[in-house]
Amino acid sequence: MAKSTTQESASGLIDARIEELGDWRGAMLGRVRALIKEADPDIVEEWKWRGVPVWSHGGIVCTGETYKKIVKLTFAKGASLKDPAGLFNSSLEGNTRRAIDIAEGEKPDEKALKALIRAAVALNLKK
Repeated sequence: MAKSTTQESASGLIDARIEELGDWRGAMLGRVRALIKEADPDIVEEWKWRGVPVWSHGGIVCTGETYKKIVKLTFAKGASLKDPAGLFNSSLEGNTRRAIDIAEGEKPDEKALKALIRAAVALNLKK
């Protein structure tokens, strides 16, 4: 039972972050969150590292950080994922993570993002 309470409180903290931002970043974080949940209804929301929304299924799938000029989705195992749509545009030099930086006015390819989420979950479950 504690796990569902923890998940509910993480979801509540993510709701509060979206509300607190009150600008395009909150709207974008809310949109990508909805896409993540559409891509994988079994995804678990977590709140880690003093305020970072995290989505997990069999391990961390991605995080959703907000900065002054971007919303950043960092995929924990992004370097191991195929990205035919070329969504990854940040953290490209490492051997593990990859990120998608979304600036104000940009609209991510929703179909490609959902495919990337599903691929990340499949990779986590492959273990």
